[in-house]
Amino acid sequence: MKKALICIDYTNDFVASDGKLTCGEPGQKIEDAVAKLAETFINSGDFVVFAVDAHDALDLHHPETRLFPPHNIKGTSGKALYGKLETLFKKHENDTNVYYMEKTRYSAFAGTNLELKLRERDIKELHLIGVCTDICVLHTAVDAYNKGFDLVIHQNAVASFNPDGHDWALTHFANALGASVSD
Repeated sequence: MKKALICIDYTNDFVASDGKLTCGEPGQKIEDAVAKLAETFINSGDFVVFAVDAHDALDLHHPETRLFPPHNIKGTSGKALYGKLETLFKKHENDTNVYYMEKTRYSAFAGTNLELKLRERDIKELHLIGVCTDICVLHTAVDAYNKGFDLVIHQNAVASFNPDGHDWALTHFANALGASVSD
């Protein structure tokens, strides 16, 4: 079965200690696992998607402006991939199996061409990593489930600023979406 890795929102604003909407230490602790999985998938020739939240500084109508401080603003260092992942991406950004995409909603499918890119490659199984487990990873997983993809969530490569939400989402992935939750 063809598979893809989707790395969701692993950026400075969501992971770095001084990030605008950081999950902080939980996000930093998964850095090695995130980078290792991305490198493994890239080197095996599997499709790897870097799905990155991207906002306009002056967009006062975006629904997140009522919920969260400005984050992942286009043209800022906050939107850059975090740490080892940025280095890995720069090394492979021109590889044909690496795809960087911006998203403006929680789900990597909402308003993007992600499904088209996956269907073109006959991909059936999605592996999800990144942050935040109970927000963007969750919403991407729900959309993927509703579109008929098989799901694998790498629990050692997802994190959140909300420990209860993180734990709930891991259970939800398995019990409500039929996902495989693995290390």
